[in-house]
Amino acid sequence: MSSAQIYRGHVFHIAGAPDVQTADHHLVSLPDGAVVVDDEGVIAWVGSAADLPEQYAALPVTTAGFLLPGFVDAHIHFPQTYSVGAYGGGQLLEWLENCIFPAEARLADPAFAEKIAADFIDRRLSVGTTAAMVFGSAFPVAQDALFSASLAAGLRTVSGRGIQTSGPPAAKPLMTSEAEAIELVAAEIECWHGRDVLVRPERSALVQVAIVPRFSLSTTTETLAALGELYEDVRDRGVYVHSHLSENNRPGTGEIAAVRATYDVEHYLDTYDGLFMPGSTRGGSSLLGRRTIMAHAVHCHDDELARLAAAEASIAHCPTSQLFLGSGTMPWRRTIDAGVTVAMGTDVGAGDEWLISRVLAAGYGVHMTEPGDAAVSIGPAELLFSGTLAGARALDQEQLFGNFDVGKEADLLLIDPERFPALDGAIAGGIRADDEDLAARQTLFALLNGLREPAISGVVVRGRRVR
Repeated sequence: MSSAQIYRGHVFHIAGAPDVQTADHHLVSLPDGAVVVDDEGVIAWVGSAADLPEQYAALPVTTAGFLLPGFVDAHIHFPQTYSVGAYGGGQLLEWLENCIFPAEARLADPAFAEKIAADFIDRRLSVGTTAAMVFGSAFPVAQDALFSASLAAGLRTVSGRGIQTSGPPAAKPLMTSEAEAIELVAAEIECWHGRDVLVRPERSALVQVAIVPRFSLSTTTETLAALGELYEDVRDRGVYVHSHLSENNRPGTGEIAAVRATYDVEHYLDTYDGLFMPGSTRGGSSLLGRRTIMAHAVHCHDDELARLAAAEASIAHCPTSQLFLGSGTMPWRRTIDAGVTVAMGTDVGAGDEWLISRVLAAGYGVHMTEPGDAAVSIGPAELLFSGTLAGARALDQEQLFGNFDVGKEADLLLIDPERFPALDGAIAGGIRADDEDLAARQTLFALLNGLREPAISGVVVRGRRVR
């Protein structure tokens, strides 16, 4: 029996393969659009419904007010599912010790791990996050629960166990020796990286594995050297690297100062680039590459941004968590001008929003208030790009999803504004320009800013309805 069908509604997506600075020229708005998905879950045609080819006319039709590509979350913490709004009485390092390390230690319990994994996946489904880079648990039992739940739900998940071989007393339950850390990561890669492809080799992998040192203060030079060796062995298999970079710059006692003092390096990024010995001399292989995503990058030097761009590594920008922890504002213009791909991350639980469009809205406000000439009004097309296609690019899977280009796998959201009256009012009653193109952008901006969970009426991954 054929599973091909048509999705019909106001289509918005960023076509082609632009960067954020040219995204506006690639914005597609089809007020009465149609996306045709074939039996394999691949987009066969997209355009105005009035122009639908005859060969598709008999297919079943699912309608919605709006059709958007699935949201991509480039940085979210699975073990912090229940830690949103956790009060730690301070910035990053205090919050980790007082709230997060104790919370994450609970995932050693298999029953708790199963429950939190199920709730994590349910939350992703509810907010339309079809693909995500997930910072994982220290405990293999919890990671197994996460990957199993993700596969059962049909979501795209890249994750890896959080690696900690050093840290304060509060982190002790999460820590292992260097040797055990490498053994556990290698075992996770063998067990889960592309596991579903073994069953369906004709399909892309839903679950993949990342090497995930928590951050440089949670590792040692021995750990980083061993991880570099491991990455050299598995890089060609498409294994990812994910960690935190330059998040908190509190003078004297903040994260960046502590990293530089601990390793005696010039720049924070040196520790991930194999330059982790005193004086930023080489101690091992670099962890930077096309499948490396560094979260935050709020306080990077120009040299660090240039190195990230040269390595084709990406940044997960997390404005909601940066506000919560007082970490500052990633400089938008300077970062994108460096040529680094910037995708959006919720950073749950420091981030208090699961919905990527809420993170986009926060980013819009944050960057409007950057000081002086750095202030920028990010347009609706750039926002949509950052929450969809940029995330697919950061995951090095842009060829598979991120927009509605023909030939890509169909990851899409069905949005019905009438399910959330405030959004419905903003869409139906908002002022629109006479110019058709400007009016479309005004509608998209209202949609992204006003979207809330109740309005997401359906979620599709690889052409399969998962919610």
